[in-house]
Amino acid sequence: MSALFDPLTLRGTTFANRLWVSPMCQYSAQDGLPGCWHTVHLGGLARGGFGLVIAEATAVSPQGRITRGDTGLWNEWQRGAWRRIVETAHGLGAKVGIQLSHAGRKASIPVPWSDGPEARPWTPLAASALAHPGFPAPRAATADDLADVVDAFARSARLAVEAGFDAVELQLAHGFLLHGFLSPLANERTDGYGGSDEARLRLALEVVAAVRAELGDVPLLARVSSSDWLDGGLAVPDVARVAKRLVAAGVDLVDVSTAGLLPADVPVGPGYLVVDAATIRGEVGAPVGVVGLVTEAAQAEAVVADDRADVVLVGRAALRDPQLARRWAHELGDERVVAWPPQISRGAW
Repeated sequence: MSALFDPLTLRGTTFANRLWVSPMCQYSAQDGLPGCWHTVHLGGLARGGFGLVIAEATAVSPQGRITRGDTGLWNEWQRGAWRRIVETAHGLGAKVGIQLSHAGRKASIPVPWSDGPEARPWTPLAASALAHPGFPAPRAATADDLADVVDAFARSARLAVEAGFDAVELQLAHGFLLHGFLSPLANERTDGYGGSDEARLRLALEVVAAVRAELGDVPLLARVSSSDWLDGGLAVPDVARVAKRLVAAGVDLVDVSTAGLLPADVPVGPGYLVVDAATIRGEVGAPVGVVGLVTEAAQAEAVVADDRADVVLVGRAALRDPQLARRWAHELGDERVVAWPPQISRGAW
């Protein structure tokens, strides 16, 4: 048996193994509503034997979308559409989570494969009126805006619970709104939400507290960027301190990604974030997940077996092979992954 396919329990919810699917934007929603594409996409992953499938970054408000094709969770119609997808995943034996996000200054751009600019742009909201390169100019959030943001995250968390999700993740990475508040390179405020490490952390802690209050026993995850990879930005020790505060506020697992605040020279390579994840894990006193070019079964097994992270999340590899968990379990000689559905068992190894 392998460490990668050992179960993991968070707040009373047991995930069958530690190989999870990372949230991946599909840009295929209408008015925030997930549709047939999302049912097929997430359903295919749900039958793959992963411990958790996390649905894409889902906006907590219309303004918080990256594009008009983003999924949302701010009203009852979206809750109903997500509930049908969750029920499909549960029927396939999977646990499914959702990542709640506000795009901040990285909002109001076209769907990546469309031609031309966003046809009906809106003004992004950010910590400070500093544009991300190539993105529309944002406006600095007022105190009332920030209260609305906290309320929006809380509302979306409540709707996520009502939709039946098994876990909720907060997006605090990749240059989106909450990451923008955390980093001094995007936050030039001088009020209670900027000017010091503690003040820049304030919005994230308010969001965590509001979301945690809505979730009951549902596990709460937080995705962080381990570093901005830029002078004057956040580095691994800074993010480790942030992660420790997030855990104290109610986060159950820290999901370690990296960069995205501004263009940066990131030394990408196989498992390039494992060292960062291990450092953060040593500080937080809670489970940690890691993404970043973990592409082989033995590699993923070593990450967990050597106590460098508690969970490995895969993205592109799962798109290429929705049966990846079963294949890796087979390669590791572990038979604990859920049995193949009879309809596709002829493809079993």
